[in-house]
Amino acid sequence: MTRICVIGSLNIDLVAPVKEFPRIGETVNALDFDITEGGKGANQAYALGKLGADVRMVGKLGDKLRGHHYKEKLQENSVKCDTVRIEKDKYPGLAIVCVNQESENILIVHSGTNGLVDIDYIKEQWGQIVDNDIFLFQQEIPAETNKYIMKKLASKEKTIIFDPAPARHFSDEIYNYIDIITPNETELETLSDIKLNTENDFKKAADRLLAKGARTVIAKAGKKGAYIIEKKKFNHIPGYEVEAIDPTAAGDSFNAGLAYSLKEGKDIVEAVMFANAVAALSTTALGAQKAMPTIDEVEEFRN
Repeated sequence: MTRICVIGSLNIDLVAPVKEFPRIGETVNALDFDITEGGKGANQAYALGKLGADVRMVGKLGDKLRGHHYKEKLQENSVKCDTVRIEKDKYPGLAIVCVNQESENILIVHSGTNGLVDIDYIKEQWGQIVDNDIFLFQQEIPAETNKYIMKKLASKEKTIIFDPAPARHFSDEIYNYIDIITPNETELETLSDIKLNTENDFKKAADRLLAKGARTVIAKAGKKGAYIIEKKKFNHIPGYEVEAIDPTAAGDSFNAGLAYSLKEGKDIVEAVMFANAVAALSTTALGAQKAMPTIDEVEEFRN
């Protein structure tokens, strides 16, 4: 059986839907409020658990603000969490999420215990980590930790999927270890320094990442779907129409769907089609994890 490991962040999300985003100095009333579990890493692990994958989460939580509860929730969703440590007297990662009526969002993130996922911790957990096949990474734990793990895994020919979110530059060395990089439009613009106005811009921007060493670029394009760019290959995979309520974890759900489909032995085109469906369904409820679909829901949606 192909095993998947997610190495990354676990956050508690404070979610407030509003009619319109406030301007500087303005106070607006929230239409609702919720405290939910999130973090790009844990979102991906949770989505994989709901799909039925054999998945492990590696990261840290604090014992303040529902840290123990979050770990239990992941375990109840079939995510292996013996590699998630709860730090005493610490806050977990926190995200303040504001969603307007156009389903756009603004996030403010505090790293909390995500910033404590250091190389020493990875060395402690290495035996559990290396016993997996497909690995998912993001940018909400220290960059040096990501680089250290990816280099070791690449030497063992493991499959590495990197979601470069949130958007920021990282060491060019990391590109040499990436099998698939999955930026959204903002992240692709940041990494390539190319403004995306046309499909050709997607290709030019992705070519810059390929030139640095990445094997495949999958550019997530929201409602437009996704673009698969490899050397001498360019495919647009259309998205799905749904009544979107909250796009907060759509990118995380996409990555989970991609990894799940690849572990099932699907080719890259079929995997992206499946990932688009998982991402679309994840936008149909408020909160990062509430609408993440099961495998049966995805198959019904696609038929």
